Amino acid sequence: MNPLDKALLCVNIILERKATDPILFEVGKLTSITDYFIIASGISSRQVQAIAQHLEKRMKGEGFTPFGIEGERDGHWILLDYGDIVVHLFYQPVREFYDLEGLWFEAPRVEIDEKVFKGEN
Repeated sequence: MNPLDKALLCVNIILERKATDPILFEVGKLTSITDYFIIASGISSRQVQAIAQHLEKRMKGEGFTPFGIEGERDGHWILLDYGDIVVHLFYQPVREFYDLEGLWFEAPRVEIDEKVFKGEN
């Protein structure tokens, strides 16, 4: 699976648990860390934890195991590292505080059509 398809799969999975305002950045030309960043939010730390657990479980079912997971216990900012994809899941106020979107403003965004992902064609 190419990195973009893998990133879109991650977006689809987090939307299954009602992640809010997902943004997909193509960062491969700006950093050697990864090809894509996904940033999304939950309305509570419990929801953020549930989104992360669901993503980990579903990605494992697709054959992808994260290289690392950080922040699961608190659920304020959970990072899941899938190598070519890094997923940042935030409790909304924490997302606003750290403003990763502002830090990566020069990275191209990949358009996400949530209706397609939710099967609402």
